[in-house]
Amino acid sequence: MLEMSIPEQPILPLSLGLFIILLLVLVLPFLSKKIEENMEPFFLIMGIIGVLLNYHYNIMNMDFIKYLIKKALETPLIISGVPIGITQVVFIFGLLFYYYHKPIYNFIRKIINKTGFYIFVFVFIFILGMISSIISVIVTAVILSEIAAAIKMPRESKIEFVVLASFAVGLGAALTPVGEPLATIAISKLHARFDYLISLLGAYIIPGIIFVAAYASWRLKKQGVIVSDVEPVYTESLRGVIDRTIRVFVFVAALELLGHSFTPLVEWYFRRLAAWQLYWLNTISAVVDNATLTAAEIGPTLTQEQIRSALLSLLISGGMLIPGNIPNIVAAGRLKITSKEWARIGVPFGIALLTAYFIIVEVLHIHVSLY
Repeated sequence: MLEMSIPEQPILPLSLGLFIILLLVLVLPFLSKKIEENMEPFFLIMGIIGVLLNYHYNIMNMDFIKYLIKKALETPLIISGVPIGITQVVFIFGLLFYYYHKPIYNFIRKIINKTGFYIFVFVFIFILGMISSIISVIVTAVILSEIAAAIKMPRESKIEFVVLASFAVGLGAALTPVGEPLATIAISKLHARFDYLISLLGAYIIPGIIFVAAYASWRLKKQGVIVSDVEPVYTESLRGVIDRTIRVFVFVAALELLGHSFTPLVEWYFRRLAAWQLYWLNTISAVVDNATLTAAEIGPTLTQEQIRSALLSLLISGGMLIPGNIPNIVAAGRLKITSKEWARIGVPFGIALLTAYFIIVEVLHIHVSLY
């Protein structure tokens, strides 16, 4: 595989340029309504600029750029060498809900009527979090977004429900290498066994999923949300399904370019840090694809403590903003959740969760394994 030619010493103009791009990616979607509504092409433009900067300073040569373009086009379509990716899954499940929404909604209505809404919320989020590592985070995200779209409740409550559920899905997907790209890359780079991540992180992630599910149920109950029905009328058009599929493809391809553009920053400023420093610096995965950061950071030379801290931070931070993780992208696109709306819930909850895990892992040094 082709690699980037990153010198040991930082190139200050390049560093400054990449930090500016990172700042623009973080800030502009919140300041400009036009950019927020066209976030996919905006991220693509920022990714292209990042690649050109790296090329200008000889970090990337033309052969690597050709490889990167090919990878950016393949990543939305292929997972672990299998020709099925987020693009096809979003399209296929979009079509399934388009044509078979009535029996699906009737089934959900029966469950809610039988268990009660708050119990349904807890069980639904917990199950999604646990199965995301088996059926993949992509399929789980599509299920979440379609069911959330069908449940009739106030918009603010629906957004909170979706954001919190996305945290659980993002956490659970890392338990096996088939769950999401982050886990696949980590296992590959560490040359580890299939169950390495569940052994390393399971004792932290599974209680986290339970907590998120319980918290979501409690929050909706505190708000007095009453769900009288599941929307029997499907509101999305076939054109909407196709448009969302295209947007997801462009977004994932853009993240691939953007993530590789930031690799010099990771190498120069992040890689040799202490575990607790990696923990907090990896909060940039709120705006940068966490799989790309995993590819740049994780390796067999890191200690188990560094690996644990880095991955936990990447997983939690990925839920804070829309571009941080695949479930966020799919759900926000389906339900038309804006960056500001997502951040209003995701950022404070993510900070609280990051702080709690930091105390447990870094301050109290409670290191446990499922095996």
